[in-house]
Amino acid sequence: MQNIVIIGAGGFGREVKTIIDAINKVEKTYNFIGYYDDGIAKGTLINNFPVLGNLHDLNSSSEPISVLLGIGEPTTKSKIIAKLSSDKINFPTLIHPSVQISEDEVTISKGCIICGGTIITCNIVIGSFVTLNLMCTIGHDTIIDDFSSFMPSVNISGEVHIQEKVYVGTGAKIINQLTIGTATIVGAGAVVSKSLPDYCTAVGIPAKPIKFHNHD
Repeated sequence: MQNIVIIGAGGFGREVKTIIDAINKVEKTYNFIGYYDDGIAKGTLINNFPVLGNLHDLNSSSEPISVLLGIGEPTTKSKIIAKLSSDKINFPTLIHPSVQISEDEVTISKGCIICGGTIITCNIVIGSFVTLNLMCTIGHDTIIDDFSSFMPSVNISGEVHIQEKVYVGTGAKIINQLTIGTATIVGAGAVVSKSLPDYCTAVGIPAKPIKFHNHD
């Protein structure tokens, strides 16, 4: 069993721990040892597991360690990864046992979190550090770039390109053959029927940009 920790001891970090538990019920794979969190005091217990320190402490680890990102916000994920410099750290992809993934040309890169009930069909490319929360569906020939995050029950139709650091809120739907621009935010419950530009927030049915935000 490999030692594994979670960065982020908030709500989603605690949910990621439940995926580890589900995997271990099928096959003993991970030895969860605790959390790292810059905002919680070292030694604090979170559901009986300790906060082991902050990112500096994690970088100082002398032993090989597997690390998961228990954080949903895309830009925060990218900033954290940029701060992790230790060659002792590796980033496994964590997939709940209930996830359905086609055997037909699906590529999933490192550091992804894929939660229970998600369905991933065929000819799909998923980049690094992508989060797919509960009950998402990903249609054929879709590309999802690094650091993007999808909250529960997001439906992505076929031939969609999600560029990096996109955030899609709970229950949103993205129609086929569209592009969602870099670092764009799609509001909960939105229906995206036209491609969206970079760095915007889009809401509604149909989804329309309501504001643009600064580049990170």
